[in-house]
Amino acid sequence: MRTPLTAPEGDAVETSAHPDLASLGRRLRDRMDRTLEAEMEAARCAARRNRSLRDVFLAAEDAGSAVRLTATDGGTHCGRVSGVGIDHVEIGSDRGLRVVAFPHVVSVELST
Repeated sequence: MRTPLTAPEGDAVETSAHPDLASLGRRLRDRMDRTLEAEMEAARCAARRNRSLRDVFLAAEDAGSAVRLTATDGGTHCGRVSGVGIDHVEIGSDRGLRVVAFPHVVSVELST
């Protein structure tokens, strides 16, 4: 139950019916929504900056994404991530399973 505010003259004021307060409430909600969206975007950016190569492969494995991996020997391995270890990734394709150690990964391209 709402308790009405008391004006200086002693009259009761219903805040939800006051047009200035309703407008102020909308503006504050809009500002809060924009602030929340900006904070969530900042958190997403920070998470992307702090991702390791292992995190990228784990996300690809969870999403079932195809990857194209280039290794230090110049070889290219395409397929789906079938496993991720502490120091390696397993790429499965129709040509078999390739295991590549993280230090040998030059680049990774993800596709869906």
